[in-house]
Amino acid sequence: MTADGSSEQPADEVVIEVRGSCPVITLNRPRALNALTTAMRAQLSEAYPRFAREAQTYCVVIQSSSEKAFSVGGDVREMTTWGREDRKRARRAFADEYALNWLHECFSKPTISLIDGPVMGSGVGITLFGTHRVAGERYRFAMPETAIGLFPDVGTAWTLSRLPGNVGMYLGLTGRSIGAADAYALGLLTHCIPAARYEEIKTAFADTWPVDTILDERHVDPGPGELPFTVPIISRCFSAPTVEEIIARLRAVGGIHGDWAQGVVADLEKRAPLSLKVTHRHIRDARALDLRQTLIVDYRLACRFLDGSDFYEGVRAALVDKDGSPKWRPAALEDVTPAIVEDYFAPMGAEELTLLTRQEMQAARV
Repeated sequence: MTADGSSEQPADEVVIEVRGSCPVITLNRPRALNALTTAMRAQLSEAYPRFAREAQTYCVVIQSSSEKAFSVGGDVREMTTWGREDRKRARRAFADEYALNWLHECFSKPTISLIDGPVMGSGVGITLFGTHRVAGERYRFAMPETAIGLFPDVGTAWTLSRLPGNVGMYLGLTGRSIGAADAYALGLLTHCIPAARYEEIKTAFADTWPVDTILDERHVDPGPGELPFTVPIISRCFSAPTVEEIIARLRAVGGIHGDWAQGVVADLEKRAPLSLKVTHRHIRDARALDLRQTLIVDYRLACRFLDGSDFYEGVRAALVDKDGSPKWRPAALEDVTPAIVEDYFAPMGAEELTLLTRQEMQAARV
């Protein structure tokens, strides 16, 4: 079932069409704004190793059939249902997702994501680690997981931790979205190209024209974004060593940035306190990790959130009852102790996520 209760045929949710030397993958679950199901991820996980081994495949394109979104993330209703009814299945689904993210990073051929619309959560995870990320006019990027009692996963803490000026911490904690101009300036995108030119791009790839040449020739400077106005404030406030101090610094902001800062505080006060503190530590820790290590920590955290209550409550309030009034536990930042956060990051021993090294993945020809 989709988020709106409609029924769709899983076989049609991912469509793969081979155009000459370029397979084109189309996410085709438009009524659910391409929220990724476990079945869709399984199809992608099967397809990419096959493309890597096919001599005739030069590059791979991934796109959306929806005019409203590229992908708004994963099907969290599916995940919370499994979390309640079959915890092992839910854990396995997270493990498979993070393995897919690592597969994208290690994939041996060019992967071009044509993103014309919002891309969030799991949708970010299947695009961010490809070689080329192309934005159309409707592009928006967001990792809004703290609003549903989760954390920015799919390896994004690794990327967010490396964005300049603590912008990654700002995006990870608040879940606010940015457009193509800001995403391009931050390196989240490689090109900005009008969506009307996507068909000619795919035709060129089908004939094995060089990827960089095709995209570079069509790139359009997106101009200035929205972030430069607030980057100095973001840099100062979101460099704080604790979430409480971030909020204190934001409260103290006045002048022309005052209203903006108080709006950010209002957003943070609506997020799950546990999610905020876990996310804050995860992004800080990820600065010293590689992507593979970050995904392994993602799995630890996801399992602990499955064992807790906030993820289920956040999805209920946002997508099921839609009352917008989640009851977080703990309910306040001061009640989220360092010991609670430490438990979420504790190694899992024999139950840790196992991912092949990059060298092992390449040896396996993926």
